Amino acid sequence: MSLFDISERAQQLQNELLDFMDAHVYPAETVYEEQMRAAGDPHFHPPILEELKAEARRRGLWNLFHPHPATGAGLTNLEYAPLAEIMGRSHLAPEACNCNAPDTGNMEVLELFGTEKHKEKYLKPLLAGTMASAFAMTEPGVASSDATNVELSMVKDGDEYVLNGRKWFASNALHKNCKVMIVMGKTDPAAPTHRQQSMMVVPIDAPGVTVMRNLPVFGYADREGHAEIDFKDVRVPVEDLLKGEGEGFAISQARLGPGRIHHCMRAIGAAERALELMCKRAQSRVTFGKPIADNANIQDWIAEARIDIEMIRLLTLKAAYLMDTVGNKEAQTEIAAIKVAAPAIALKIVDRAIQVHGGAGITDDFPLAMSYAHLRTLRLADGPDEVHKRAIARRELRQYRDLRPEGI
Repeated sequence: MSLFDISERAQQLQNELLDFMDAHVYPAETVYEEQMRAAGDPHFHPPILEELKAEARRRGLWNLFHPHPATGAGLTNLEYAPLAEIMGRSHLAPEACNCNAPDTGNMEVLELFGTEKHKEKYLKPLLAGTMASAFAMTEPGVASSDATNVELSMVKDGDEYVLNGRKWFASNALHKNCKVMIVMGKTDPAAPTHRQQSMMVVPIDAPGVTVMRNLPVFGYADREGHAEIDFKDVRVPVEDLLKGEGEGFAISQARLGPGRIHHCMRAIGAAERALELMCKRAQSRVTFGKPIADNANIQDWIAEARIDIEMIRLLTLKAAYLMDTVGNKEAQTEIAAIKVAAPAIALKIVDRAIQVHGGAGITDDFPLAMSYAHLRTLRLADGPDEVHKRAIARRELRQYRDLRPEGI
């Protein structure tokens, strides 16, 4: 899988996961669609998912993302990265292995910053896969690519905080098993810029919390939902504040670094599957008297896809390696770079695979249209491309600050 050292245990998990995908996950995709259609409920929780989860647990393919050996697989970022890639080949696999966002990030936050009560009430069932959670940070009224713009107010009133504001794109909030949110808001508008925000644990059924609607993504109404949520005088006990007032940014950095690795490796997995489907279609379909695969432009697309996938995989593994060895802060450039490159490259490959499939590519007969929608959305999730490019450029330019004219 890579030039980086991978432990024997991690290699065994890769082999087991590949077998699980072939034997159970890919065949389940059709069953999943049939169960969803039969239910007539866009947020129905199909039984096939619970069957997959049971099989994943039986095989030891459970909580693979979680680096804490007492409660998870205890893998490094480098060891987990290839597993995330494999799971990225199917939209069912991450949840089947209890490795789906935003639960992964929320579990990590609760592990690191939650109280014992939080861990008992929320972390344990999340780790068991019997509960789902949402993460509420993005807001409709401000440009949330700059997180300092967050406006949801968190005003202390005795032993409680009172929350008022609106969030949207709270993924997982419409999941049938969603019981809790981690919410980011502003506790002190007068504090230094990056000390104004805090995070709190808020039950999704708390009085004053109203799930307004599900936001479609390119017309897809995802089963777990991307909710717009209104907070009206929502009272949250002081003990549900995570880490402390003004720690929202610090928590978000702890949460988002590994999350971006997970997203990028899953994107590479989606690109690999798209390339596989493109090759199969090109070989099996004939136009103008010859297989589509014999056309020079199609061969260019296939060659470029293989080159691009190998490049972005190596960059992502490098980022994972640096996170493990020198820490997230020292790996900031690589983390930002993969977050820009991986979704864009995967999107280009999926787009070309759709083109090779013709009309079939934009239907639900193949996973390409859904993959395209999700990958295009990923260029906005966890910070849009422009934010990450800005961060990379500023770090590069910082080396040459002494060349700037005085007074500018």
